[in-house]
Parts: sequence; structure tokens; C-alpha cells
Amino acid sequence: MMLVSLILATLLSITPAGSAFLRPLQQRDSVLIADQFEFGFRLEDTKDVEGLTLQDFEKFCNDTLVMVKNWQTDTVSTKKQLKAGRIDVEWWITVAPFEEGIYELPDIYIIKHTKESSDTLMFSAPEPLEVMTMPVDTATFIPHDIKGQITYPITLKEVLPYVVGGVAGLWIITAIIVVVVALTKRKKKEEERKDPPHIVALRALDKYRSDKYWAPDKQKIFYSGITDAVKEYIDRRFEIDAPEMTTGELFDALKDRTELTPELYEKMKGLFETADFVKFAKYVADDAQNAEALPLCVRFVTSTYQAEIEEEAQDKNVL
Repeated sequence: MMLVSLILATLLSITPAGSAFLRPLQQRDSVLIADQFEFGFRLEDTKDVEGLTLQDFEKFCNDTLVMVKNWQTDTVSTKKQLKAGRIDVEWWITVAPFEEGIYELPDIYIIKHTKESSDTLMFSAPEPLEVMTMPVDTATFIPHDIKGQITYPITLKEVLPYVVGGVAGLWIITAIIVVVVALTKRKKKEEERKDPPHIVALRALDKYRSDKYWAPDKQKIFYSGITDAVKEYIDRRFEIDAPEMTTGELFDALKDRTELTPELYEKMKGLFETADFVKFAKYVADDAQNAEALPLCVRFVTSTYQAEIEEEAQDKNVL
């Protein structure tokens, strides 16, 4: 590629286009071994440029002057220039010297292609690059033995990745997740218990208002949800451990409650028996039973709550 560029340069007219730049990536007072430099050129107003043929510097670089990165480019126009339609662009390679000495960098030749013609542009080389090593005062220099490796105490931060990567780590993570979920549920339940029992129950029942739960494959969710909400309400309202009772035990405990009319008692008992059949005997309730279930639960909650209010009012009047 470099040979092709040089041949083309001899055939075409060479136009001086300024000086190449050489700028350090590390700002120092002097150049040290392995410091990196950007060596390239700047082309102003490239709106008419169709393409460029760039010089190949791989053969110029060697073990002492290493090309770290091949050609790169970036736009360097200001906002004002961009608004005016002017685009200035820089191209550069990144080089690094690895021996002390003076490096003379070559001129940069490129071929600029436009719609009408192709021109060879030459960017003159920068000043020679003088590379130095760190100076050593041989008069005062005293050699020392090589020190052993410094040891530091092992920290939890260092050990944790290995623990987490093993079986023990998996169990630890699982235990943490279980504890977090349990605490979250407990906190949520405690917050809900701050609300009156009837509010909590009606809020839970409201989730099952859609008739999508009437589908045979969702009836178990429907009947479990509404009966569990009622059991939680009974637990707080009547102080009966309803969630741990069977249907027979629950309604034996409710049969003497004056807040329940015989009609409501029998209907709720029938609803819970239907729910048991749906949950445990694969029974499929019909639409009439499904339509009656949720309103009956809401009626049970509101009527017993109303009875509680009336009892409290009577107690106040007696006092």
C-alpha cells in the first residue's frame, strides 16, 4: 500500500498542505520510553472530498517505534463551522517508542479524491522526537535486595465471589431471598391489619369481580380467593381461627352468632361447601352459582359489620 502511494505521488502533482502534527497522549516535560503519540494531519473543509488514499505506516514502524493503532479519524469543526457547512477532519495513527534515541518521522502523503480530480497532498514531518529513559545517578545509586511479595489479610469482599460461586453460596442466596420475601409479606400483612377488617376483606374480594374467573380452569382460584378473604375477615371480626378450620368446624363456630340471619348462614355454608367441591373434587360450578358467590361474600361482610356498628351504638347509649 505504501509503495502504491509513493508511485501515485510521483505521477501526480504534489501539493504542500501544511505540517503533520505529533501530540502526546501523556502530558510530560520530557518524552519517556513507551509514551504514546498521535501522529497525523488535519484536512480543512472536506465537503467536496469523495475519498482518501492514506499512506501505509506499518512498514515504517518497527520494534523500536511501534504502531499501537492504525488510522483513526474524527471531526474537529466548531459548532459555528458546522452550521456554515464546513467540516474539518483529522486523521492520525498512534505510535509509541520503545528505545531511547531520536526518531525522525516521515512526511505524510495522501491522495485526495474529488469528483473532478485526484490530488496528492503532502504534510511535512514534525520536529524529530527525542526519547529518554529515566536518569540514574550512578554516584549515589545503591542496589537493594528484591523484596518479597507483600501479603495482606483476606477480606470478606475477596472471599465472597468464591463462596457465591459454590453450592454454599447458592444456599445462602436462596435463604436470603426466602427471608426477604417472608419479611415483605409480613410487613404487608401488618400494614393491612391497620385497616378495619371489613375494609381489608372488601378490598380482597374486589380483585375477583371479573367473570374471567368463572372459566372452569380458573374456578379454583376464584373460590379459594373469595373464601380465604372471608375467613380472614371472620378471624379478625369474630376472633375465630377460621383459616385453620374445615367448613364444618367453621360453621359450627358461627351457628350461634346473632349477627347472622338463618338465611345468610345457610347460604354462606352452601357457598363454602361448593368451594370445597371445586377445590378438592374437581367440581365445575355453573354460571348461576358463580354469579351469586361474590355478592354473597360482600353481603356477609357488610351485614356483619353493620351489626357491629349497631352493637357499639347500643353500648354507648347504655353508658
